[in-house]
Amino acid sequence: MATILVIDDEPFMLEFVRKSQESAQHKVQLATSADSGLEAIQDLRRENPATRIIAISGGGRSGYTNALEAAKAFGAQETVRKPFSPNVPLAAVTRTLDAG
Repeated sequence: MATILVIDDEPFMLEFVRKSQESAQHKVQLATSADSGLEAIQDLRRENPATRIIAISGGGRSGYTNALEAAKAFGAQETVRKPFSPNVPLAAVTRTLDAG
């Protein structure tokens, strides 16, 4: 089981990814904006540095910084840019877990 942080401003997308990952027995944290997602990455890193993090976003901007680049800089092992095909998030989880 992995803990997965999903950053997205679209409720439908958050729910889609949450359901698909929970059905694979993963714990999912949701963030509705790049700022809250980046804060969540920092919190997860402080609480458990070994947590594997995948950030999914449309690549919106938080200030002047690309959200996905910032997520990587803050410790996400993998990022997924929308739009994506339905199997992409689970493939990202598999790669992340296999690398860990």
